Amino acid sequence: MIENYEIIIRLCCAALCGAIIGIERERKEWAAGMRTHMMVAVGAALYMIVSAYGFEDILKHESVSLDPSRVAAQVVSGIGFLGAGMIIFLRHGVIRGLTTASGLWTVAAIGLAVGSGMFLAGLVTTGIAITILWLLQPVETLLFSKKGSKKLLIQISSAEDTGLVLNDILQNKEFELSHFSLDRKDDGTSVLEITLANSKHLKLITESLCKDKRVKAVDIE
Repeated sequence: MIENYEIIIRLCCAALCGAIIGIERERKEWAAGMRTHMMVAVGAALYMIVSAYGFEDILKHESVSLDPSRVAAQVVSGIGFLGAGMIIFLRHGVIRGLTTASGLWTVAAIGLAVGSGMFLAGLVTTGIAITILWLLQPVETLLFSKKGSKKLLIQISSAEDTGLVLNDILQNKEFELSHFSLDRKDDGTSVLEITLANSKHLKLITESLCKDKRVKAVDIE
C-alpha cells in the first residue's frame, strides 16, 4: 500500500508540472490556462494512483483478477473530449487551438507518469513541453512565417460594434487577411486579432482603424 505522504508528493508534483505548462498558455490568454492544466495533471495523477493502488483490498481474494492499467488507459481517450473543446475552426484552412489541445493531452500523460511514481519522466517531459511551446516559437516564426505578414490587435469599444468593424475590414480590398480571431473581454470590449498576408498597406490600414471611433486601440505585432 502506498503511503499517504507519497500520495501528497505525487499529486503536488503533478500540479506543479501542470502549472508550469499552463502558465505558458495563460500568457497567451487561452481559455485553457494555468488552472485548467493543473486540474488535468492532478486528475490524471489521481486516476493513476487509484488505478495502481485503489483495488489492493479486492485483489487479496484469489477469485478476483483485475488489470490495474485499465482505469489509467481511459484518461488517454477521455482527455480527447476536453482537448476537442479547445480547437476552433475559424474558416476553411484556418484552425486554432491545436497546440493547446495537444498540451492538455501531454499534461495528462505527465500526470499519469507522476502518479505512477515516474517523477523523472514527468519532469523531463515538462521541460521538453516548455521548450516546444515557448523557446521554439521564435524559431518557428523565423523559419515558417509568411514573408511580410503582420499581426494587428484591434481593441473595439463594445461587443455590438465588433461585427460591424469586422465586416468593414473584410470588405476593404486593402486588407489581405491570412486569418483572424475574436476574444470578448469581461468589461464588454472585444479584441480582434487579424493577420495580414502582407504589410504593403500597413500604414494606411492602421491610420484608417485609428480614425474609427469604434476602435479604442491598434497594436502591431
